[in-house]
Amino acid sequence: MRILGFIFLTVLLSTRPAVADDWISLAKGDPAYVTFSSGYFGGDREKDEEAELSLEYRSNYQFWGIKPFVHAAYITNNMTFLGAGILLDVQLGDNWIIQPSVAPTWWRGATDTLDLDYGLQFRSRLEIAYRFPDNSRLGLSATHSSNAGLGNHNPGAESIMLNVSVPTGFFQY
Repeated sequence: MRILGFIFLTVLLSTRPAVADDWISLAKGDPAYVTFSSGYFGGDREKDEEAELSLEYRSNYQFWGIKPFVHAAYITNNMTFLGAGILLDVQLGDNWIIQPSVAPTWWRGATDTLDLDYGLQFRSRLEIAYRFPDNSRLGLSATHSSNAGLGNHNPGAESIMLNVSVPTGFFQY
């Protein structure tokens, strides 16, 4: 999915000059999040179309607007992904967030119909989310995982997910 890479690069390069006009800016001051996601795994390959569940911790630590996160996913065909990467929160207006992210992940669980061919997968994602007044978010994301040609073949896989991000302060007493 080269389009996700293109969108990520476009958003990343366009944020710096647009910060001054207050319509598009890097989201600052957001808390750390725990993100619960569920959705469709498989994409257009019609191989092992399954449900996906994932959990992420998205840090509030920023370096030039870039934040680290950790990710774990379970696919109902017993595939799993575990990884960590970086993301960028780009605020559109008052409440909308576009969040491109990339992460190397460790994959396991080849099936009879889908083998991603290499343990190391690279996950790229683009999320569009609405941020509520309590800082929680509801978003929709598209994800592509690929071994980047490290294996003998590179089938890749896509996911479409509904994401609920809750500030970590919500879990404190």
